[in-house]
Amino acid sequence: MRILRQLFEFTDNRTGIQELTKEALYENIPGGSKWRYISGSMLVFAFVTQMITGTFLAMSYSPSSTTAWASVYYIQNELSGGWLLRGIHHYMAQAMVVLLPIHMLQVVLEKAYVKPREFNYWLGLVLMLITFGLGLTGYLLPWDQKGYWATKVATNLMTLPPGGAAMQKMVVGGTEYGNLTLTRFFALHVLVLPGALIGFLVLHLALFRKHGITAHSSDKRGDEYFWPKQVLKDAVGCAILFALIFWIAIAREGAELGPPAEPTKAFDAARPEWYFLFLFQLLKKFQSEFVGAIVVPGLIFGFFFIMPLIAKFRPRHLFNGHLINVSVMGLLFLGAGYLTFEAMQEDNYTLSEERLAEVRESSDPSDKVELEKHDKAARFHRDKEAAERDYNRIAALIDYQGIPVAGPLELLRNDPEIMGARLFKAKCASCHAYDDPSTEGIELGEFAGPNMPEGWDAESGSDFGAPNLYGFGSVNWIKNVLTPEKIKSVDNFGATAHRAGSMVDFVENGLNGDFDDQITKIAKALSAEAGLVYEPLTDEVDAIAEGNELIQNGDWNDYGTACTDCHSYKENEEIGGGPDLTGYASADWIRQMISDPSHSSMYGYDGADNNDRMPAFKEFLTEKEIDLLVQFIRQDMKNLNR
Repeated sequence: MRILRQLFEFTDNRTGIQELTKEALYENIPGGSKWRYISGSMLVFAFVTQMITGTFLAMSYSPSSTTAWASVYYIQNELSGGWLLRGIHHYMAQAMVVLLPIHMLQVVLEKAYVKPREFNYWLGLVLMLITFGLGLTGYLLPWDQKGYWATKVATNLMTLPPGGAAMQKMVVGGTEYGNLTLTRFFALHVLVLPGALIGFLVLHLALFRKHGITAHSSDKRGDEYFWPKQVLKDAVGCAILFALIFWIAIAREGAELGPPAEPTKAFDAARPEWYFLFLFQLLKKFQSEFVGAIVVPGLIFGFFFIMPLIAKFRPRHLFNGHLINVSVMGLLFLGAGYLTFEAMQEDNYTLSEERLAEVRESSDPSDKVELEKHDKAARFHRDKEAAERDYNRIAALIDYQGIPVAGPLELLRNDPEIMGARLFKAKCASCHAYDDPSTEGIELGEFAGPNMPEGWDAESGSDFGAPNLYGFGSVNWIKNVLTPEKIKSVDNFGATAHRAGSMVDFVENGLNGDFDDQITKIAKALSAEAGLVYEPLTDEVDAIAEGNELIQNGDWNDYGTACTDCHSYKENEEIGGGPDLTGYASADWIRQMISDPSHSSMYGYDGADNNDRMPAFKEFLTEKEIDLLVQFIRQDMKNLNR
């Protein structure tokens, strides 16, 4: 004990720590400690928590467009406890935003913003702006789709006031969002804004200590020191806050992370964090973006700034200035809450099927507005679900092969399940469906083909629709083509000229007996040519051999016609009037069909004439894009999904 006492005296003589501690803990509180005083301490505690967690997160973060998302993915999924650390950092930031208006309301109700505390109140407003700045800059750092597009929308608003374009260019680091943008936002988030917040917080606390709290002593409640009762109340409040944030972080398994940012792919589900939603919604209320994004928020902040001056007015028959401040501030907070709620409601606006059909046919302007709201919400949820699918897919690819040096987008660009699906939707879905009839659609989105007009009749031969390519080359797909009851289905020939061709006649009239066994064997033989990864036929050697024989033998059907009478197949190399069945639905076969469908191997000796409007995509797509389409149609990467 003597050694410890001597060590303490040595330290105290050189630092004055005892006097500093006494000054900090034994501040007088007129009227005693109160629970409503804890919001300020909770805000400081939240900021300190942010500094600690942010420091550890920065140790694993790499701010560049090729490494930012990958480093956050590493923190979230690979670093021990990283998901929890990131979750606490993320949700504690939101807690600060919740505590800010609570603390501000307490300050105003306690009249801690009027003479002589005006400067301290203004410092509080500066601290509030810095906190919002931390939220805005931190939102971009994961470099995912949601953060990228939401930040881009926010920074584009900087161009509205005079000189804003130059300011935006300085913040973004040029005209494009990339490495410099991330570097500058990272520097702002971890250096500039925290440094400014610490500096203003020190001034804020110094002025608070100078003027003290606004409460007065009373006979009912005596004065108390800050220690121990107020310290205990503050500690309980901070402990409850941390426990709540800790629980949320665990319950949500860290913070959300979407797929990596794609500057070339718009994202309709991009939204700011919930505490900025009221500004996002406010912008929609005005035809002029300048008014909604600059003028109105500026007037609101200007009101907050002049509140100490308004409080000086005390007219006899009207609200005094303080009551005006409280009333207007309460209305503003309620308005912000309502706008936030309204924005969330709009994102979930859904019409019933009956009502949707009505408004689509209606010419009433109000119905058109209703339809627009429904469609906008549908796009929001579509892109949100697509982002979740893309993230899960990229996570599976990372588990399979890691992240390349070129960054996670390289995984996406080379993945047929993501990029192949997008190419199919952009280039093929105007004619072809890609829809599993037994389910609601494929994992990466439903491609139902072109929208058939109401009353469309497949028998009319109109220009709508081509084969459904889901499961193309599978045993079941081929069996459907060889089944009389299904041959004319739009899934097989759509509305092409082939619905009235010789193949349909052969199936409907030549296979209307009991040929199920032969059809199954032929389907297996042709599917074996495709070699689909999701439908291995290694145990069907005998059936495949019999199917190969049946394809070249016409004794099994009513017409006595062999498939090779029209089709080339293996040893039979003679070009007929139908597609070459050698390697049918294989990668090379599909690649040839996409590249040049008029080639003789696709439609026989009259290839150009037999091809019904299928363009030669070698003129529109690169070889890599065609390969992605081929792999997507064949579902070559299907087994990689989580």
